[in-house]
Amino acid sequence: MSENSPKEMQRTFSGTVVSTKMQKTLAVRVDRVLVHSKYGKRFVSSKKYLVDAPTGKFEVGQKVEFAECRPLSRRKRWRVITRSEK
Repeated sequence: MSENSPKEMQRTFSGTVVSTKMQKTLAVRVDRVLVHSKYGKRFVSSKKYLVDAPTGKFEVGQKVEFAECRPLSRRKRWRVITRSEK
């Protein structure tokens, strides 16, 4: 068995910026499509993450990709990797 480095084990998500009102922090919404176990209907489930953005040059509606990192505050455990234009 080979050991995985910490970089390989990081979880990454992509989502939409919902709020930029905090300093160096973004609120990002991640949507997932799930299927109901009994009825088979598809529905969208979303969750909001607080993401560290040291530059702070983001706009609401932008798509960003972020990865897991060490805890930076009580709720902030994610850091921005890349962003795409609006």
